[in-house]
Amino acid sequence: MLDLTSQGVVRALLGRHGLSPQKALGQNFIVSPALCPRIAEEGGARAGVGALEIGPGIGALTTQLAARCEKVVAIEIDKGLIPLLAETLAPHLNAEVVHADALKLDLPLLVREKFGVLPFIVCANLPYYITSALVMRLLESGIPAQSITVMVQKDVALRFCAPLPSRGAGAVTAAIAWRAEVRRLFDVSPGSFFPRPEVESSVIQLTPRAVPPYPVRDEALLFGVIRAAFSQRRKTLLNCLSSALAIPKAEVAAALEAAQVDPRARAEQLALADFAKIADGLSALVYSHRT
Repeated sequence: MLDLTSQGVVRALLGRHGLSPQKALGQNFIVSPALCPRIAEEGGARAGVGALEIGPGIGALTTQLAARCEKVVAIEIDKGLIPLLAETLAPHLNAEVVHADALKLDLPLLVREKFGVLPFIVCANLPYYITSALVMRLLESGIPAQSITVMVQKDVALRFCAPLPSRGAGAVTAAIAWRAEVRRLFDVSPGSFFPRPEVESSVIQLTPRAVPPYPVRDEALLFGVIRAAFSQRRKTLLNCLSSALAIPKAEVAAALEAAQVDPRARAEQLALADFAKIADGLSALVYSHRT
């Protein structure tokens, strides 16, 4: 069986199929022998569970998932890698590759068709240039994954896992925290990849929440408040929300004070519960200004 974490094997495979790593698609292939087994194990790969992978590359992680899971479905956008994956995954009859863009694919439909009632995990080395979009799509799609374990750029991992409130938090931090519990599992050095990236990486794990952490009347408004609050970090909450929602400052200030939030505060000073209270406090105002 091919050693898919050998640089020599990776180069030979790519050359045989007339391919080279595509920087535009964020292709950095794993060449650390211990890394893929660790991701699979800590990601929850085991008997009786399926695995959904995004961006399988040449199949280094896919083969580790297939060796442990009931079934593996890997989504690959690069048409050129499809015949290569057919070669590397040939020994694994429980692994299937879907040629598609994960950002456009109907994920709930795919999960129903491929896994049925089989419980499943998401486990992937995500293309770094669309990490945030993919993570949010996985969470927002509502697919019933037991966990989502992904390798991302380290600075992105730090932002995803930043506590609320903190200076390291951003809109994506709050949006992820609303939908999942997240933790950083371990870091990965640039030397673990071919080609070698210029940045460090981290493996993180998200556990989707069965219910939101706090009750809120309008979830869409909540996310609008979060985006607005972090849109201009140096400005006060009052200014950000008034501008984004097109509501007079006096009305926004009254709503913030009723929610026991200082209008002069900045987004990085707020807890997740504060955003929920603000959204509820502003809901009547937003509705009145739309009608």
